[in-house]
Amino acid sequence: MRQNKPTNCESCTNYVYDEDYDCYVCLVNLDEDEMARFLAGTNYACPYYRLDDEYGVVRHQN
Repeated sequence: MRQNKPTNCESCTNYVYDEDYDCYVCLVNLDEDEMARFLAGTNYACPYYRLDDEYGVVRHQN
C-alpha cells in the first residue's frame, strides 16, 4: 500500500538499531530507483513504511 504523504523513518517498524554499526538502519533494501527518490527530497513516500504502533496489537486483540 503506497502512502501519499512523506514517511518518517523513525516511526517505522523497519527502522531498527544495529549494534554492529552502533546506529539505526532500515531493514528494507531499497532498489536503485527507490533510493534515488529517497535521497532526492523530503517528499518520499516509502512503500514499505509500517507504523511502529506497539499498542496496535493490544487494540486488535480486544
